[in-house]
Amino acid sequence: MKFIRTLILSLLIGAPAMALAKTDTAIFAGGCFWCMQPEFDNMAGVSKTVVGYSGGTVANPTYEQVSTDTTGHYEAIEITYDPAKVKYEDLLDVYWHNIDPLDAGGQNYDRGQHYQTAIFVNSPVQQAAAEASKKKVEAFFAPKPVATKILPAKPFYAAEDYHQKYYEKSSIRYKAYKVGSGREDNLKQLWKKNLRQPMPAE
Repeated sequence: MKFIRTLILSLLIGAPAMALAKTDTAIFAGGCFWCMQPEFDNMAGVSKTVVGYSGGTVANPTYEQVSTDTTGHYEAIEITYDPAKVKYEDLLDVYWHNIDPLDAGGQNYDRGQHYQTAIFVNSPVQQAAAEASKKKVEAFFAPKPVATKILPAKPFYAAEDYHQKYYEKSSIRYKAYKVGSGREDNLKQLWKKNLRQPMPAE
């Protein structure tokens, strides 16, 4: 009996902590997923990131299949985070500053549908936050149109293991790619001012 009482007590004490330890997920498509992962891995409140594919109709696609632009999938990142430690709006802010939202055909030298940008929302709360943030981006770049889509979340499929944390596994190749693809220079020019600052007058 003493063991049972101790077990029940420990469960009751642990229950509030378990209830508070809720996580949510965010899915963003931002062009080459290699370049998105380090930006979110370094955020407080983010417990896990996985790069992969989402938005399409083919189950468990391979990188080769997605690259043909016949699956409907985007290269994307799934972020697991603690809403008590980091807001979804903060994730959106990092996302916007790491893409070119004006590019409708891909990102930088990477062209094709699977390199296009999109925000996949999994709830009305995420939908509202994504729409509000997009309005700010549209105002920031007006009158240029923002190409990034806001779409209902679909199943997310993890990419092959060699793609996960590529920036750590193959750091030299990753850095060469980031520079060679035009991504690094383009983002520096595009985001000379932070989204939270007023757009400079022309």
